[in-house]
Amino acid sequence: MTQGARSAYPGERLGLPERGPGSLAPMGRRLAALMIDWLIAYGLAALAERFGALSEHMLSTAVLVIWLVLGVVAVRLFSFTPGQLALRLQVVAVDGRAPVGVGRLVVRGLLLALVVPALFTDWDGRGIHDRVSGTAVVRR
Repeated sequence: MTQGARSAYPGERLGLPERGPGSLAPMGRRLAALMIDWLIAYGLAALAERFGALSEHMLSTAVLVIWLVLGVVAVRLFSFTPGQLALRLQVVAVDGRAPVGVGRLVVRGLLLALVVPALFTDWDGRGIHDRVSGTAVVRR
């Protein structure tokens, strides 16, 4: 493929297959995995609130912090979050360095928490958070 030419399919420029394991995950599955992870974080925060570990006013902040920590730890250890596990997805480094480092995962999580970077995608369907951190969400 020539420099600047449009690739035949999303992920081709990254060296990923067109379909099957290792191909870029579709947006719908990525959003569904995110919702599962968010619900898990919400449940854990609500449980902590129920047992008096945090106040009602801190619930939304606790959900965000739990979601971020869950994502960083799970992806670092297993290369997927619980939601991604359920939907057979995983996070990979597009530069071939595996596993993805904690620093890159924290940056990715913080950008994803802002929501807006995830809305702007490139031809490959990767959001700004994935481009900055050098990662991609692929099918397992």
